[in-house]
Amino acid sequence: MTGEAPTDGERARDGERFARAALTRVVEPGDEHAGRWLGRYGAVGFLDRIRAAADGGDDAFPGTGAKRVQGWCHRAAQAAADAAPERDLDAVAALGGRFVAPGDTEWPRQLDDLGDARPVGLWVRGPADLRAWALRSVAVVGARACTPYGAHIATGLASGLAERGWVVVSGAAFGIDGAAHRGALAVHGATVAVLACGVDTPYPRGHAGLICRIAEQGLVLGELPPGSHPTPARFILRNRVIAALTRGTVVVEAEYRSGSLVTARAAQRLGRHTMGVPGPVTSGLSAGVHELLRDTGTLVTDAAEVIELVGAIGELAPARHGPVLPRDLLDPDCTRVLDALPAHGTTTAQDIALRGGTTPDETVARLYELHSLGFVERLDGRWRLTNTGRSGSNMRRGGT
Repeated sequence: MTGEAPTDGERARDGERFARAALTRVVEPGDEHAGRWLGRYGAVGFLDRIRAAADGGDDAFPGTGAKRVQGWCHRAAQAAADAAPERDLDAVAALGGRFVAPGDTEWPRQLDDLGDARPVGLWVRGPADLRAWALRSVAVVGARACTPYGAHIATGLASGLAERGWVVVSGAAFGIDGAAHRGALAVHGATVAVLACGVDTPYPRGHAGLICRIAEQGLVLGELPPGSHPTPARFILRNRVIAALTRGTVVVEAEYRSGSLVTARAAQRLGRHTMGVPGPVTSGLSAGVHELLRDTGTLVTDAAEVIELVGAIGELAPARHGPVLPRDLLDPDCTRVLDALPAHGTTTAQDIALRGGTTPDETVARLYELHSLGFVERLDGRWRLTNTGRSGSNMRRGGT
């Protein structure tokens, strides 16, 4: 009923969300020490203890290094002076976004698999429901300095997944990430960009337009509050969110030392599917993928093979085989006789029987059967393979 005052439970939940929004400026993504205290005291209690420690409280966080606690205290004081999180919540709302915290209906519960490294909360832009999309999502990641082959494969994979109703998740970086996002957008599919900065800070700058399109058609999210800038460490920590959010991770191209392999290894630790697309063995950009495939990764070449792994039971990729040749349809006895004929010249039925290990009568019967099918021809009482290159013959053509 509208106009009713919020209950104590609702006020408590709002207080927790507000405190979590504040904490995104206080603790770095993936801080397991902070995650442990957050789990013990809750967001409000954890923030209160940080403020108490700043006021000289002794041993507020036993077992946590003094330098780390000092960092929390300094950033908490700065956030309070800057009127965060009110300003951050207003900034993301102005972009049509929101802050999503654990316990919200939109919170993807698979992120809880990260344990103490779980995000404090997520800043989200875009019209879709994050939890619903994450339930049917696949990460497609790879090298920034990718080859044209890698970009082509990533685009095709992403568009194929999106056409089949899967959400493509990546990091909006140059190279494979950008190709994956564009592949999904090209077929009007769903895609999610996980940033290592604020959702109002497009990075890389060259992908500002792409990130804007993703925010309009899909989702852009990150752990850091508006206005935050990326650092090398934040890129690495961002990858754990991509791994946990999705059903599986596909690496298209990656060197031995690659953030994409960090994502894949995080997915392995979380029990998610890890997949790789093979490339030339002479390519350094495929060396990391091949190492992943030698370990526990699964080789995939298209969207159907990815879905066979991450999808529901029975969503199988189509069987693949080479072309069926006419001789593949012959029964074993005919094949044995056909194999006994010489490649060139003619021979008798008796010689064919000796070479094929069959009786003369059986051999003659099979020769006439092969003759009717166009595989052999009879010349002056002798037999030979049909010469398919002869244009003067009006016989039915066969082949071997």
